[in-house]
Amino acid sequence: MKKLIVVLFILAVVSPLFAQQEEKRENFYYINVSVEKIYPSNEGYIIMYRTSSNLISMIGIPNDWFYDSGGNAQMVKLPLASDWPTMTVFYSEGKFSHVRLYYHPVKSHSTWGFVPQGADVRHFFGDKESFKLEF
Repeated sequence: MKKLIVVLFILAVVSPLFAQQEEKRENFYYINVSVEKIYPSNEGYIIMYRTSSNLISMIGIPNDWFYDSGGNAQMVKLPLASDWPTMTVFYSEGKFSHVRLYYHPVKSHSTWGFVPQGADVRHFFGDKESFKLEF
Protein backbone atom coordinates (compact mmCIF):
# COMPACT_ATOMS: atom_id res chain seq x y z
CA MET A 1 0.00 0.00 0.00
CA LYS A 2 2.83 2.40 0.84
CA LYS A 3 4.49 1.62 -2.51
CA LEU A 4 1.29 2.50 -4.35
CA ILE A 5 1.06 5.85 -2.58
CA VAL A 6 4.72 6.61 -3.40
CA VAL A 7 4.20 5.70 -7.07
CA LEU A 8 1.07 7.88 -7.29
CA PHE A 9 2.92 10.78 -5.67
CA ILE A 10 5.81 10.46 -8.16
CA LEU A 11 3.37 10.36 -11.09
CA ALA A 12 1.61 13.46 -9.78
CA VAL A 13 4.92 15.32 -9.59
CA VAL A 14 6.30 14.14 -12.95
CA SER A 15 3.16 14.40 -15.15
CA PRO A 16 3.16 18.24 -15.35
CA LEU A 17 6.63 18.05 -16.92
CA PHE A 18 5.25 16.01 -19.82
CA ALA A 19 2.34 18.42 -20.21
CA GLN A 20 4.79 21.31 -20.69
CA GLN A 21 6.60 19.38 -23.41
CA GLU A 22 3.29 18.85 -25.25
CA GLU A 23 2.70 22.62 -25.31
CA LYS A 24 6.03 23.11 -27.09
CA ARG A 25 5.07 20.56 -29.76
CA GLU A 26 1.87 22.42 -30.58
CA ASN A 27 3.93 25.19 -32.19
CA PHE A 28 5.78 22.70 -34.44
CA TYR A 29 4.39 21.89 -37.91
CA TYR A 30 5.57 20.81 -41.35
CA ILE A 31 4.72 21.19 -45.03
CA ASN A 32 5.34 18.33 -47.45
CA VAL A 33 5.66 18.97 -51.21
CA SER A 34 6.20 16.68 -54.18
CA VAL A 35 9.62 17.04 -55.83
CA GLU A 36 9.69 17.16 -59.63
CA LYS A 37 13.47 17.57 -60.18
CA ILE A 38 16.64 17.83 -58.12
CA TYR A 39 19.52 19.77 -59.68
CA PRO A 40 22.89 19.41 -57.91
CA SER A 41 25.19 22.42 -58.30
CA ASN A 42 28.35 23.82 -56.72
CA GLU A 43 26.25 26.03 -54.41
CA GLY A 44 23.85 23.28 -53.30
CA TYR A 45 20.71 21.57 -54.55
CA ILE A 46 18.09 23.35 -56.62
CA ILE A 47 14.72 21.74 -56.02
CA MET A 48 11.83 21.98 -58.48
CA TYR A 49 8.61 21.19 -56.61
CA ARG A 50 4.83 21.40 -56.94
CA THR A 51 2.92 23.97 -54.92
CA SER A 52 -0.52 23.34 -53.43
CA SER A 53 -2.12 25.08 -56.43
CA ASN A 54 -0.30 22.57 -58.70
CA LEU A 55 2.19 25.14 -60.01
CA ILE A 56 5.92 24.53 -60.36
CA SER A 57 8.33 26.50 -58.18
CA MET A 58 12.07 26.28 -57.49
CA ILE A 59 14.17 26.83 -54.39
CA GLY A 60 17.81 26.26 -53.44
CA ILE A 61 19.18 24.38 -50.44
CA PRO A 62 22.79 25.46 -49.74
CA ASN A 63 25.46 22.78 -49.31
CA ASP A 64 26.46 24.27 -45.94
CA TRP A 65 23.11 23.28 -44.48
CA PHE A 66 23.86 19.58 -45.01
CA TYR A 67 27.33 19.51 -43.44
CA ASP A 68 26.99 21.61 -40.28
CA SER A 69 26.31 19.62 -37.15
CA GLY A 70 22.70 20.23 -36.33
CA GLY A 71 22.35 21.84 -39.78
CA ASN A 72 19.21 23.08 -41.41
CA ALA A 73 18.95 20.30 -44.01
CA GLN A 74 19.04 16.54 -44.24
CA MET A 75 18.94 14.18 -47.22
CA VAL A 76 17.13 10.87 -46.80
CA LYS A 77 17.62 8.10 -49.36
CA LEU A 78 14.39 6.42 -50.45
CA PRO A 79 14.20 2.65 -51.05
CA LEU A 80 14.40 1.72 -54.74
CA ALA A 81 10.76 0.64 -54.99
CA SER A 82 9.35 3.62 -53.10
CA ASP A 83 7.15 6.58 -53.86
CA TRP A 84 8.15 9.75 -55.68
CA PRO A 85 10.70 12.02 -53.95
CA THR A 86 9.36 14.67 -51.58
CA MET A 87 10.61 17.60 -49.54
CA THR A 88 9.40 18.32 -46.03
CA VAL A 89 9.91 21.76 -44.50
CA PHE A 90 9.62 22.00 -40.70
CA TYR A 91 8.60 25.14 -38.81
CA SER A 92 8.84 25.88 -35.11
CA GLU A 93 6.77 28.73 -33.69
CA GLY A 94 6.12 30.05 -37.19
CA LYS A 95 9.81 30.22 -38.16
CA PHE A 96 11.80 27.94 -40.44
CA SER A 97 13.47 25.11 -38.50
CA HIS A 98 14.89 22.66 -41.05
CA VAL A 99 14.23 20.89 -44.33
CA ARG A 100 14.37 17.20 -45.18
CA LEU A 101 14.81 16.05 -48.79
CA TYR A 102 13.74 12.49 -49.63
CA TYR A 103 15.51 11.51 -52.86
CA HIS A 104 15.76 8.57 -55.23
CA PRO A 105 19.23 6.95 -54.87
CA VAL A 106 19.73 6.18 -58.57
CA LYS A 107 21.11 9.30 -60.30
CA SER A 108 19.67 8.19 -63.65
CA HIS A 109 16.14 8.43 -62.20
CA SER A 110 13.93 10.99 -63.96
CA THR A 111 13.87 13.25 -60.87
CA TRP A 112 17.61 13.98 -61.14
CA GLY A 113 18.61 16.77 -63.49
CA PHE A 114 21.78 18.68 -64.26
CA VAL A 115 22.74 22.33 -64.33
CA PRO A 116 24.52 23.40 -67.53
CA GLN A 117 28.15 24.27 -66.97
CA GLY A 118 28.64 27.99 -66.40
CA ALA A 119 24.99 28.67 -65.47
CA ASP A 120 24.54 31.29 -62.73
CA VAL A 121 22.46 29.69 -59.97
CA ARG A 122 23.32 32.12 -57.15
CA HIS A 123 19.83 33.67 -57.19
CA PHE A 124 18.41 30.38 -55.85
CA PHE A 125 20.67 30.64 -52.79
CA GLY A 126 20.26 34.35 -51.99
CA ASP A 127 19.32 34.26 -48.29
CA LYS A 128 21.15 31.43 -46.54
CA GLU A 129 19.46 32.13 -43.19
CA SER A 130 15.85 31.43 -44.14
CA PHE A 131 13.88 29.17 -46.44
CA LYS A 132 10.83 30.68 -48.13
CA LEU A 133 8.72 27.90 -49.56
CA GLU A 134 5.90 28.86 -51.92
CA PHE A 135 2.81 26.83 -51.29
